[in-house]
Amino acid sequence: QVQLVESGGGLVQPGGSLRLSCTASGLTFSRYILAWFRQAPGKEREFVAAIHRSRNTYYADSVKGRFTVSRDNNRNTVELQMNSLKPEDTAVYYCAADQNLILSSIRTQSQYDFWGQGTQVTVSS
Repeated sequence: QVQLVESGGGLVQPGGSLRLSCTASGLTFSRYILAWFRQAPGKEREFVAAIHRSRNTYYADSVKGRFTVSRDNNRNTVELQMNSLKPEDTAVYYCAADQNLILSSIRTQSQYDFWGQGTQVTVSS
C-alpha cells in the first residue's frame, strides 16, 4: 500500500521560509516522478514543482526562483524549500507520485496516481 505523508507546514511571515517534506512508503521510490501541488481556499489545485527520476526539476512560473524541489532516494523523501514566501503562497500543499506519466504531463494533477493528505502553509503577518 502506497502512502505519502507530508510535514513541515505552518504559519510564516511574508518573506520567510519553510521546508516541506514528503516521505513515501510502499513503492520503489527511485522509479517515481514526485511533485508538489497546492490548493488555496476557493481555488483549483495547481502545480507547484516536480522532480523527475533523472532529477530534472520543473516549476510553476509563480514560484520559480523562490522554491526548490529535491529528492533523497535513500530516505524516500521529496522536499520543497520555499523562500521569500508571499501571502499568495498560502494553501494546502500536497505531494504526489507517479511512475509512468509522460514528461509533457508532469504538471497535470490527473496524471498522478498517489497523493498525500496535505499540509497547510499560511503566509501572514
